[in-house]
Order: sequence, then C-alpha cells, then structure tokens
Amino acid sequence: MRHVGPLAVGLLLLSPPASAAEKQIRPFVSLTFASSTTFVDLDHAIGKRHAVIGVDGVWLGNIFGVEVDLGRMPGFFQTTAAFGQSPLVLHSSVTTLTGSVVVAAPRKLTEYTLRPYFVAGAGGMRVSQDHYFGVLPVHDTVGVYNLGGGVIGFLTNRVGVAWDVRRFSTVKGAPSPAAVTTGGQLSFWRASMALAIRY
Repeated sequence: MRHVGPLAVGLLLLSPPASAAEKQIRPFVSLTFASSTTFVDLDHAIGKRHAVIGVDGVWLGNIFGVEVDLGRMPGFFQTTAAFGQSPLVLHSSVTTLTGSVVVAAPRKLTEYTLRPYFVAGAGGMRVSQDHYFGVLPVHDTVGVYNLGGGVIGFLTNRVGVAWDVRRFSTVKGAPSPAAVTTGGQLSFWRASMALAIRY
C-alpha cells in the first residue's frame, strides 16, 4: 500500500478549512457479499459473507468532503472445516486502505433528518493467504477503487449512526510476481454500520 500514504495526504490538503468542515470518526462493522476473485480459493470461501472491522476519518463541508477508510477482513479465504477435516487455508486476510471524495446533501437541508452521501476513491488492498500444504502462498498488494453511498443521522450534537454500501474492486492490470498464477483480481460489496462521532 505504498501509494496510499501520498494519496491520503493529498486528500487532507484538499479538505475544507477547519472552520467550515465537520470532522468525524466512524468505527464500523460490516459484512461482505457478492464477492469474486481470481486469487486461489482452496476453501471455496469467496461466496461466503465475511465480517469486516474498520474505521473512517471524515472531513465534511456543506456539500463536499474527504474520507480515509481502513477495513480489515480476517479469514476472508477461510471457512469452518467440517468435523474430522483439516482446513486447507491456515491464515488469510484482506485489508483495504482508501482515500475518497465525499459528496453529501447540503447540511442545512438535512439538519434534523438523515443526510445522504456518495463516496468514490482509490487506494490499496493487501491480500494474504497461507495454505496447509505450503504451496501457492499469497502476500500481494494491489490497487483498489471504491464506489458507494449511504446515510448518516445524529442522535445528539456529537453522536450519530451511519449506514452505507460500497463496492471495492481491484484495479485491473498485469499480475504481480506474488500472484503470477492467479491474476490478482478481487472485488466485493461491503455493507456497513458505523458509530459516528463528531468533534
């Protein structure tokens, strides 16, 4: 994810002035669905729903803002082994780090109701797998983009709840040496619920 740092810094530099911006931190839990991949999937786990934990940092003006999103999915290429069977994948995870532009409904129009927003951005995805037989391990970092939207509503002046759905997909290109047998493509939808803390 070596290119994500400069991207995140650039987004922060382009963020609205502090006096005009609303700063939020949003720890979230999510589920993935409708996943597809060309990475090796020995446990046939890609069709399962997987839990995600993560956090967003958001700087939001009257309409436009920026977001940095970090999500981690442990066991993404694993399923629970049946009785008496050994899992083929010992350890696996997928981690995404993206910076996005946010477009939200004007603050004055949604002051006392849910505020819809859209996000679009790019960053990096780290894919890791270690297999029972020690063959075809995957430890690869690839580019990723995300598109989606959601709504946020505040219960008090500082605490609220946000829901969103977004699509993550790797940037198509030549496979890296770590994924030479797979092509290194992965995409999925992520449905999230977050605690929004405004400060």
